[in-house]
Amino acid sequence: MKESILKAVQDSIDLKKRFFEENIDNIIQVSKVIADAFNDGRKLILFGNGGSATDASHIAAEFINRFKRERPGLPAMALNTDVAVLTSIANDYDYSEVFARQLRSLSDEGDIVIAISTSGSSRNILKALDVAKRKRLVTVAFTGAKGTRMASKTAYAFVVASSDTPRIQEVHITLGHVLCQVVEEILFEVPRKRLR
Repeated sequence: MKESILKAVQDSIDLKKRFFEENIDNIIQVSKVIADAFNDGRKLILFGNGGSATDASHIAAEFINRFKRERPGLPAMALNTDVAVLTSIANDYDYSEVFARQLRSLSDEGDIVIAISTSGSSRNILKALDVAKRKRLVTVAFTGAKGTRMASKTAYAFVVASSDTPRIQEVHITLGHVLCQVVEEILFEVPRKRLR
């Protein structure tokens, strides 16, 4: 049992280390894109299913409240948090519409979308990304090794080279934290520019 626990932890560490070494330039670029969007009065919209829904909510909360420093809240929202909205859309239309319909109503050109799916094949995620493209939103994917279709629909893709759902999710939430940290540094470290 001890060996199994230590192996799970080591696998997580190794995957994260590899992922961040391979994606560091993309992380810096996406952080700058998000910071610029906030400076331009745009917002960050996240969504996912299951554990990825929780990650979307968690990351949105870090931006809205604060991450590591005292600073103004940043406009972010997770589309998977309102039970009435989700269930009414699923009931009146189809579950595949739960994020797409919200994006049609709540997003504006230039907003940033982070879609999170370990499989990269969820119909509601793929439909929402199609809407995001039509609305000229800036799209970012957090996915796993099988998420090539989802990744191909986004401007920026973070693909974790694994098919192990828990390990992928561990990378995704760490990535969310890193993006929060870097965006805060860009926006609020003196003498860099601040929000208007």
